[in-house]
Amino acid sequence: MNSKAIRKAVFPVAGLGTRLLPATKSVPKEMLTIVDRPLIQYAVDEAREAGIEQMIFVTGRGKATLDDYFDVGFELEATMRDRGKNLDALDPSRSGFGEIISVRQQQPLGLGHAVWCARHIVGDEPFAVLLPDDLMVGEPGALKQMIDAYAEFGGNIVCAQEVPAERTGSYGIITPGETIGNATVVKGLVEKPSPEVAPSRLGVVGRYILQPEIMAILGKGDRGAGGEIQLTDGMARLIGSQPFHAVTVDAVRHDCGDKAGFVMANIALAMRDDELKTKIGEYLDGFRRG
Repeated sequence: MNSKAIRKAVFPVAGLGTRLLPATKSVPKEMLTIVDRPLIQYAVDEAREAGIEQMIFVTGRGKATLDDYFDVGFELEATMRDRGKNLDALDPSRSGFGEIISVRQQQPLGLGHAVWCARHIVGDEPFAVLLPDDLMVGEPGALKQMIDAYAEFGGNIVCAQEVPAERTGSYGIITPGETIGNATVVKGLVEKPSPEVAPSRLGVVGRYILQPEIMAILGKGDRGAGGEIQLTDGMARLIGSQPFHAVTVDAVRHDCGDKAGFVMANIALAMRDDELKTKIGEYLDGFRRG
């Protein structure tokens, strides 16, 4: 299918991160580190791998460190250079000119509203959305796998995973249609249904490829679950008028907005490093014996 390329990605990063208080009182949750780099770096790296050229951060008050992180750290780099230290570790945190743009979400009106705040930069192009606290670990990355599916199906693509029946009330849940490989036709979407009325256990997780028509729908300001402008509700209105698929990607998801998920993500990614794996393995063995 000859679909318009995905060049832009929206990162809704205005949330307060209340599940990780008190750390997030002064540090944005997206700047909390998993091993040696902040969550936002993993999301940006995933977008870069997928061919995204422009990252749009939808921020709020107290989130300036996100922009600072991707800026040139002149003083730090000069000091390291004077001391003969290698600067390669800083490469991922450097952004190219115009690669990162920030806009403000001035009111906490929901994920749909956050995406809508990026409408003037998105323009009339299809775009991706990445939620950085959903850390997706896969090779290739989750968004690259979705971009590949988009090249085949076009339209709108959401990332989906089977969720426990008792957790359907925490997700947008898909009414599934025909399955083609790892892609499922989306016949309907329901935001946070209780288990007894959920149409399936296929839940939408934090990666999306959307057509620009979603912006006009979100701009109507209709409120859904929790009194917020829900992205799921907006997407549901595109079903039937545009192709819509859910892709089950080959990646492990870590919910880093949750304390347990955050700790487990640190352990899981640290265990991918041979040196850290040995040290952590020894510690855990001693912990279990103790």
